[in-house]
Amino acid sequence: MRSRTPAVPGPATVAAALLGLLLPLIAFVTPAHAAPPGFRITDGRLLESNGNDFVMRGVNHAHTWFPDRVSSLAHIKAKGANTVRVVLSSGDRWTRNDTADVANVVAQCKQNRLICVLEVHDTTGYGEQSGAATLSRAADYWISVQSALAGQEDYVLVNIGNEPYGNTGYTAWTADTKAAIQKLRTAGFRHTIMVDAPNWGQDWAFTMRDNAASVFAADPDANTIFSIHMYGVFDTAAEISDYLNRFVTAGLPIVVGEFGHNHSDGDPDEDTILAVTQQLGLGYLGWSWSGNGGGVEYLDMVTNFDPNQLTSWGQRLFNGANGIAATSQEATIYSSGGGDTTPPTAPGTPTASAVTSSSVTLNWAASSDANGVTGYDVVRVSGATETAATTTTGTSVTVTGLAPETSYTFAVYAHDAAGNRSQRSGTVTVTTSSGGPAVACAVAYRVANEWPGGFQGEIVIRNTGSSAVNGWTLRWTFPGSQRVSNLWGGTVTQSGSEVSVTSASYTATIAPAGSVALGFTATEGGTNPNPATFTLNGSGCSLT
Repeated sequence: MRSRTPAVPGPATVAAALLGLLLPLIAFVTPAHAAPPGFRITDGRLLESNGNDFVMRGVNHAHTWFPDRVSSLAHIKAKGANTVRVVLSSGDRWTRNDTADVANVVAQCKQNRLICVLEVHDTTGYGEQSGAATLSRAADYWISVQSALAGQEDYVLVNIGNEPYGNTGYTAWTADTKAAIQKLRTAGFRHTIMVDAPNWGQDWAFTMRDNAASVFAADPDANTIFSIHMYGVFDTAAEISDYLNRFVTAGLPIVVGEFGHNHSDGDPDEDTILAVTQQLGLGYLGWSWSGNGGGVEYLDMVTNFDPNQLTSWGQRLFNGANGIAATSQEATIYSSGGGDTTPPTAPGTPTASAVTSSSVTLNWAASSDANGVTGYDVVRVSGATETAATTTTGTSVTVTGLAPETSYTFAVYAHDAAGNRSQRSGTVTVTTSSGGPAVACAVAYRVANEWPGGFQGEIVIRNTGSSAVNGWTLRWTFPGSQRVSNLWGGTVTQSGSEVSVTSASYTATIAPAGSVALGFTATEGGTNPNPATFTLNGSGCSLT
């Protein structure tokens, strides 16, 4: 969905430009590179990993604004679609879709035997639309959720950013698109990448058309497909046919990533769009399933997300001539060796051991899967962001490269041979040591007094080693909403549920077999469970 009506030339101006700009698309050379593991572009065609020609027949779904409507994917499939383009947000303009949500969208696409095109919408109209994000920012978002997409190359295409320029500054599209593609490839993405045209997706200035060959050649995987959005600029059969045929003649892949039957900027010729894409064997994705606003509610295919209430636009796209029901063919990955769409069970919550200043060993209970678990992805979790840490085929791994005296939260995913990914495990938080000698310690924690909304706690730290502790930092994580308001025996800091106490001058030294005591008062929100783990100078302490 476009967030505003673009200012575009009238049909006469566009027609003249189409006739006048007869610059041929330059020839390109496909870079030599190992074949992508899933979808790939060959001779201007989108192919599945088995070499089957795949033609998209589907719709757009506004997931980021309607995250509770994920059941729409099943309804879209039931109408005959083989592909769905899913709207996501990087958090720059709308609520960010985090890694877990992206993984769930992919899982739902696979369960409904749909190919998933994922797009970041925050780039819409950059240069003209206030607050719009750059393609580089969109690429950073994809890297931040990469763990949800790893191994999904047979099922997912990454559409870097929606309509990534308005009608201002759009000549920068070529360089910015190349840079974004290369940023993703450098980060390890092997997916087919989809790039939208500038000019609110409609490319009336032909920036994408005339630079597509060089953009394609800049992809080291030679695995980029171009997306044109057809609204009021494409209101005649000649304009539609000329634009699409130029790509086909040049051997460059093209898909109509959005189009409608009407729009505030003009009346697109949807019949020709459907007929020409069918004639040329090109994909199309209509806008959009439901939930449109801002005066373009007529672009809803169903009313109020109800699959039983097709609008006239929905009836035309799904059931009309050259429509989805008549022309869609399901991806063969769902029937030829890739039919397994059931993810493994979630791994057990990891436990931490052998914590040093730069590493930690994690162990977890194995996942199960009818066809076997092929490996595990360990991720670092920070708020809504996940960062890949390492992968392993076993249920134990040592994560290295950590910073001293830093807290890290880890979780684990399992995956199977078909690329299905489990739900995320529970998380474990670990604080690395200072790099000094290990400390042997025991901690006794008790609630000495409690009242509505608050309590008094006591902590006794015992040195169970043979050497004195001279200066210390004690850390723990409250499992509830407890927050320390006052503490004696040390200096306290608290960030969220994580508490850190450094010794006072009179508690700094703990002799072998000796102990020191702390006291504190805190607030609590109705429950007051005890912390499960304590570390002293980065070393885990036993509980007594």
